[in-house]
Amino acid sequence: MGYVYYGQYASYYEVARVESLRNLGFAYKKLEEQGIMLPVLENNTRFLAPATYDELLDIHAKIVTRPGVRLIFEYEIYNEKGELINTGNTVLVFVDKTTGKPCRPPQNMLDLLNPYFE
Repeated sequence: MGYVYYGQYASYYEVARVESLRNLGFAYKKLEEQGIMLPVLENNTRFLAPATYDELLDIHAKIVTRPGVRLIFEYEIYNEKGELINTGNTVLVFVDKTTGKPCRPPQNMLDLLNPYFE
């Protein structure tokens, strides 16, 4: 078909999340080292236009609310022409690796994110 497979967008979102946190100074690996996982609870995608194979895409990710037990990201994907072709969001939940129960985010992560919500 020449279009990017629709399931690939979840991978795009994941890369955008990981890199966004890394750019803030918080690697996802650090979270797991602190005994916390961050599984996806919801994944929503809206396709506005197709991405084509070998096209360079620009993916914007932002955290829309101060994290609590949940962390919500919103995404916008633009094609090479700068056209918005996809929007979406994911809801993730902080989970204690030992108990498997939801937990609060680590304070060092909140310290990095808090200035963006003041």
